[in-house]
Amino acid sequence: MPSRRSSPPIELSEMLCFDLYAASRALTAAYRPLLAGLGLAYPQYLVLVVLWQGREQTVKQLSETLYLDYGTLTPLLRRMQSDGLITRQCRLEDERSVSIELSAAGAELRLHERGIHEAIRSGVGLNDQQVAALQSTHRSISAATAALA
Repeated sequence: MPSRRSSPPIELSEMLCFDLYAASRALTAAYRPLLAGLGLAYPQYLVLVVLWQGREQTVKQLSETLYLDYGTLTPLLRRMQSDGLITRQCRLEDERSVSIELSAAGAELRLHERGIHEAIRSGVGLNDQQVAALQSTHRSISAATAALA
C-alpha cells in the first residue's frame, strides 16, 4: 500500500460526492423562493408531495420514503400539524404507530404543485430525456451506496 505522501491529495473537483452535494444544495435553494410564499420549507414540501398521492402515511412510511430519520421528521410533522397542514393520530391497532393525513389546508396547497414543478424543471435547463437519465443515475448511486452504509 503506497504511503499517503507518495500520491497527490485528492482534489475536490475529483469527488463525485461533492458534485452531488453542491447540485443538491443548489436545487434545494432554487425551491426556497417558490415555497416561501406558501410558508413551507423544502422538507415540508416533500411531505406534502407524498401525501398528495392520496393516502395516509405512517411516520415510518414517510421516514423510509423521504430518507429522513425520526429525529428530523417528528419535529417537522409537529410544526406542519400546528400550521394546520396535516393531522397526526395514533393508530387504533398500534398506538406506537402514528398516521399522517392531509388537512384541508394541506390539500389546498396542491394547487401550487404544478407551477413549482414546472419552474424548477425549466430552471434546470434539461430536457425530459436528460432528467430521466439523471434520475436513473442518482437512483443507481443511492442503491449502490446504501449497501456501503
